[in-house]
Amino acid sequence: MSTPDLLHAYRRLLRAGLRAVQFSQPSRATITAQLRAGFRDPKGEFDAERVRRTVWFLNAAAQQRGLEHKILKNLCRVQWQRQYEVRRMGWRLRVDREEKGERKRKSGKMDPDAIKGAEFGHYERTVAMLNDTMGLCLR
Repeated sequence: MSTPDLLHAYRRLLRAGLRAVQFSQPSRATITAQLRAGFRDPKGEFDAERVRRTVWFLNAAAQQRGLEHKILKNLCRVQWQRQYEVRRMGWRLRVDREEKGERKRKSGKMDPDAIKGAEFGHYERTVAMLNDTMGLCLR
């Protein structure tokens, strides 16, 4: 795809997303961050049809408080909560946890809390299935 097409797609998605969340602060920051991450992803693929359908979805979320609005609200809330947890945890604690997990993996000992670290697997699969069935590019 050409650069102007990517730029126009980014702007359309940003405008529709901000209208859908009514420019509210936590959701506005989440939408902007997710959109930036999606367009900066080197493995990402640009599909104009998916962008067009996503803009329709976001416009529908902006027009009335229906299913689209609830889905978007929950996506923003979950992403904001995930980022909040990462910001709240200090960098030393993150490094210590990663080193401890690496040592346990090498020694073969499993963590008694098997759910830790896999909390969002089901959520991510659900969002991926929603994207596939509706032809969207939500994150």
